[in-house]
Amino acid sequence: MASHGDHIAGRYRITAPLGRGGMGTVWRAQDDLLGRAVAVKELHVDAGQSAADAAGRRERTLREARTVAQVKHPGILVLHDVVQHDDQPWLVMELIDGRSLADRLALEGPVPPAEAARIGLALIAALRAAHSAGVLHRDLKPANVLLEAGTERVVLSDFGIAQVDGQTTLTETGAFVGSPEYTAPERMAGKRTGPESDLWSLGVLLCAAVAGESPFHRDSVAGVLHAVVMDEIRIPDSAGPLLPVLRGLLERDPGRRLGADEAEQALRGFLVEERMPTVPRTPVAPKPVQPPPPDPAIVLGAAPAPPARTRFRTALLAGALAVVLAAGGTGAWLMTRDSGSRSDATASGSPAAEVREKQERTKEPSKKPAKSADKPKNPGKKSPAAPEPSPGGSGKESPAGTATPDKPDDPADDPAPAGYRTVSDPTGFTMAAPTGFVRSAEPPRVFYNSGDNAFRIGVHPQPLDPDGPLAVMRQAHKDGPSDYPGYRDGSVRQTTHNGHPAAVWEFTWNGGSGDGGPRRTFDLSWDEGGKMYDLWVSAPAGKAAAGERHFIKAHHSFTRTG
Repeated sequence: MASHGDHIAGRYRITAPLGRGGMGTVWRAQDDLLGRAVAVKELHVDAGQSAADAAGRRERTLREARTVAQVKHPGILVLHDVVQHDDQPWLVMELIDGRSLADRLALEGPVPPAEAARIGLALIAALRAAHSAGVLHRDLKPANVLLEAGTERVVLSDFGIAQVDGQTTLTETGAFVGSPEYTAPERMAGKRTGPESDLWSLGVLLCAAVAGESPFHRDSVAGVLHAVVMDEIRIPDSAGPLLPVLRGLLERDPGRRLGADEAEQALRGFLVEERMPTVPRTPVAPKPVQPPPPDPAIVLGAAPAPPARTRFRTALLAGALAVVLAAGGTGAWLMTRDSGSRSDATASGSPAAEVREKQERTKEPSKKPAKSADKPKNPGKKSPAAPEPSPGGSGKESPAGTATPDKPDDPADDPAPAGYRTVSDPTGFTMAAPTGFVRSAEPPRVFYNSGDNAFRIGVHPQPLDPDGPLAVMRQAHKDGPSDYPGYRDGSVRQTTHNGHPAAVWEFTWNGGSGDGGPRRTFDLSWDEGGKMYDLWVSAPAGKAAAGERHFIKAHHSFTRTG
């Protein structure tokens, strides 16, 4: 895994993380040759990955490069270069100073209909350019839409699972790839798709923009699948005048779905005339491989559904289930993820809350040790883990010899970057923690948490494990489904930390009962000074990018003092 200061191909110097997706991490970098800032995408290589899987990931990265190179449009991210570093391809791309639509929604909430219409028009133009070049994006979602600060430019990124005319797609190799909440029902059913599937995704994205989440958000992949294919589609009330165009884009039958020209005309009419004109309906002729269109008298979402519509939805659901089962069950879906997307997030109770609920129901003592809300047990299994401070508690503590919660001992001499302070912990380390984070000790663990406990940094020094950090993390990953409700997107990577053996474990889970939703955890274990150190950061899934920045700052600055 790259880190601050690394040089890629002797030219691109890493300066900061920008975001993380299912297959790679995007970094801000400095092009030392041309003296400009760029974005570079690092391909993830998971520990224990087979040679075939590694080759597949490399091919996917090169596929993305070749695909983006075919499309020229101001609304599509520019690819500058592809370089080899550590035997892996790296993409060097245009740097967009701004944030993703997912981050915008997570931090500020839904956008007004007029802003959604503006974003929609920009994306239609970008998609039209891609479709004209024979490229289907297939992963249109808020995390892949970048908003440039100061210019209002909307940029479509991440063509990693795009389909190009004449090329074998990843789906055809036996596994579904994509974000289910934003995937068209015909693609879920395994049908060969066209531009209309990207337009369905655009409709879902615009719903998410005005409501804060997609209308197909559910607590499980199976629930999402059923919602996309069968449930009544409820357009959010916040869509206001955008309701007709969103209904047109979310027609399950692709032959009846609103086309790009019609959607563009409707959105532009709203922005210019401040009202939504009647949406013209010129259906695109269905492809031969698709099911026959339903009764034209049926309107979207009408209930109860007539037999023709019911048969149509049932056929789609059967096809979708067949795709999932052919891929080995829901766990085999290769869902693309990102720091800001909630497409595969779920909500449930924490392990500790689950244990308490079982005790209350059965009146029997728990047979398992208490678990932390983010680290349910010591990965090395040397001792029972102490519970993490509860999300509702203050967790505040400032023992003698440590910095105060809001400022370092001497701000002028503090080497920590802006927004951080150096803490000197009495357990024997210094570290950069975000300004305002407060200390809470749960021996042998130490926590530094944000005031609202949304972000939590943990440090756990412990005896060396004879199997080493990598084996410890792999076991923790294996135990993840039993230790964390809704455990998903887990991965383990071998690395080094300050020249010592190390491993990184990342995963998403449902979060605790007081967390308000799913969480993303970043965890580094390494051997140093006769101990194994475990340092992790837990953050709301919608703010995973910020959590990853805190994680990187913490472990880069971590220094033993005793």
